[in-house]
Amino acid sequence: MMEPKLINDDLESDRLRSEALAILSHELSTPLAAVKGYVTAMLLEEVSWPEEKRRQFLQLIAEEVDNLQTMISEILDTTRIEAGLLAIEPQPLRLSRLAQEVIDEMQQRATAHRFLLDFPPDFPLVDADPRRLKQVLRNILDNGVKYSPDGGLIVIRGVIRREDVVVSIADQGVGISPEDMIPLFDKYFRGRLPYGRTVPGIGLGLPVSRELVEAHNGRIWAESKIGEGTTLHFSLPRHGLSTGEDQDAADAQ
Repeated sequence: MMEPKLINDDLESDRLRSEALAILSHELSTPLAAVKGYVTAMLLEEVSWPEEKRRQFLQLIAEEVDNLQTMISEILDTTRIEAGLLAIEPQPLRLSRLAQEVIDEMQQRATAHRFLLDFPPDFPLVDADPRRLKQVLRNILDNGVKYSPDGGLIVIRGVIRREDVVVSIADQGVGISPEDMIPLFDKYFRGRLPYGRTVPGIGLGLPVSRELVEAHNGRIWAESKIGEGTTLHFSLPRHGLSTGEDQDAADAQ
């Protein structure tokens, strides 16, 4: 006979799997329904949409497709991580430049928010995979946008320590309750907004970010105060004494 604890663990695993499938089904169908609605409206023969309205529809379609791509990418990365197939290709990297590139991308989508980059001039190089580190920054910034009011400031700050560096992303959002801080990096967990509203998404952005940071021999953690905002930190080991070749490689990023 199976022990009661094993039975309970199996039941809990089945429950979480069912909840995850329900979340995935809902979150993937929502942008698809929106895209279909906009396309259907544009195809109505009896309506002559002005050019400005057509451009607005196309912009909304592009945003929904971006949402779909993000969710599918998170699902695929989670599968690779669970299968032990996550590939990391580190190289000497100038983190402040990479962060600025991500801010420029985010500013195109999150036009109602402000972003500030604060890195010291002597911020050292790190050995990191630029594609994966961009993914981490996008995930965390996207999280800050979801939890922040329009007009809110999101600050990306770099801090130098003896053996590593720390990147902190601070928002001015609603904050995260102590009970939600515990499962914050668990798969499929989504924090709650005021009045019981849930955050859009499938709850894989931060879990994937944790795996990516840990694959770089770093760690990730969070601090939050209700009504004041949340700061997510991640650390990365410092690059050794850079050779001229390393410096040139970083300058090319």
